[in-house]
Amino acid sequence: MSYRFVARERASFPVRRLCRLVGVAASGFYAWLRRGCGSARREGVDQGLRARVGAIFAASRGTYGSPRVHAELRAQGMRVGRNRVARLMREGGLAVTRRRRAPRTTDSRHDHPVAPNLLQRRFAADRSDDVWLADISYIPTGEGWLYLAAVKDMATREIVGWSMADHLGADLACDALLMAVRRRRPPRGLLHHSDRGGQYASEPYQAILARHGFRCSMSRRGNCLDNAPMESFFGSLKTELVHRTTFPTREAARRALFEYVESFYNRRRRHSALGFLTPAQACEQMARAA
Repeated sequence: MSYRFVARERASFPVRRLCRLVGVAASGFYAWLRRGCGSARREGVDQGLRARVGAIFAASRGTYGSPRVHAELRAQGMRVGRNRVARLMREGGLAVTRRRRAPRTTDSRHDHPVAPNLLQRRFAADRSDDVWLADISYIPTGEGWLYLAAVKDMATREIVGWSMADHLGADLACDALLMAVRRRRPPRGLLHHSDRGGQYASEPYQAILARHGFRCSMSRRGNCLDNAPMESFFGSLKTELVHRTTFPTREAARRALFEYVESFYNRRRRHSALGFLTPAQACEQMARAA
């Protein structure tokens, strides 16, 4: 209260006289004044930072939490603490929708041979096209289910092949694998890991693996954690797109999934497992290193 009185009257009377009158030190008053100005400056900076944080959150479709928003700000040349970003997001009500668990689409009740688990949860690779993961998920539409098969590169986290259909036949998985092969032209010896689903154990799918010299690895029965990075991709897809959207037709879902995978996930979405690079950036780095 004393400092506020001095601040109000200092235009009419000397500060030191006012301080003596109210019994405070002039140095204390000036320190209080500097703290107040500093707070005002910080608030002004926060206002500009809030706008940038909000723009990044909106560009991510409301999917980025504070670590990815912080990484994007650093990539734009801003030096800011992660805790500050988290605080501004809390104050602005910028929260990511919680992920909902997806039902299983794997049917391992078949007579086809199954491969051993060669991957053994070693979810890391130094080079692209060294380890691929494959899985299938579902998307609800007004016309019924649309099924998505995807192939993921372990090193870059890029979705290198994908396919969509209204059925769970082997052709769905085969088309995704063939897209990946055409795009990447991987070397023989690549390790291909999937679950024990009938699509991946089928003769057509195994024939493609054999023709290209890929080693086949399969998860243990009913153990989704053996293919955790694919579960992570589909979890992100559901949280960031599917649970936020109503698709009246399968065609509408196809267009949205194409845009999500090719434009957003592969090229613009920052991945914590890649040090917050995008798959496209990780691929470029590995190509330069090679």
